[in-house]
Formats: sequence, structure tokens, C-alpha cells
Amino acid sequence: MNDGYGEYPVEDRKPQQGGGQGMAIASMVLGIVSIVLCCIWYLSLICAIVSIIFGIMNNRKYGRNGMATAGIVCSVIGIVLTIAILVLAAIGLMMFGGMAGLEGYLQ
Repeated sequence: MNDGYGEYPVEDRKPQQGGGQGMAIASMVLGIVSIVLCCIWYLSLICAIVSIIFGIMNNRKYGRNGMATAGIVCSVIGIVLTIAILVLAAIGLMMFGGMAGLEGYLQ
């Protein structure tokens, strides 16, 4: 009495594909977060380092993966942006500190 409803045969089920994508997805998400949070340097650097670790672990375990590679690239960009912002902030503080010292001489 099979009228089109009920269980599908086992041979029609497809095996699950895409196993092992968790670290690649985490690497990509953390890389993007490191770019977004580049002004908060301590969070950005932590996310970037963890993203690089996850990306390398995924590439070694499952072979090259686009998401893991994108996570590594995004985290490197996040690190570069964070360092650039820290350098610019240090230069700005040095200039501001220098100008603050001259206030007494300008009057």
C-alpha cells in the first residue's frame, strides 16, 4: 500500500557532504571580525590570531579550502590595519604631546 507517502528508501539518501567545514567557517568569520574591530586592537589581534590558527589547521587537515584561505587573508588584513591604526595613534599622541609642551611658549 504505497501511495506516495512514507519513508524514502535508504539507497535514495545522499551521503552528507561538506564535513570539516567548521574550522574554515570560524576562520573566515573571525578574520572578518578582526577587520571590523581593527580600532579595538586587543580584540582584533586575538580574533586574527585565532583565525590564522583555525585556517592553517583546516588547510592541513582537509586540504586547501577557500573559506579557510579567505579567513587567513582577512586576518592578515586585520592585523595590518590594527598595526597601522596603532602607529597613527602613536604619531598623533606624540604630535599632541609636543604641541601641549609648546602652549606656554606661544603666549
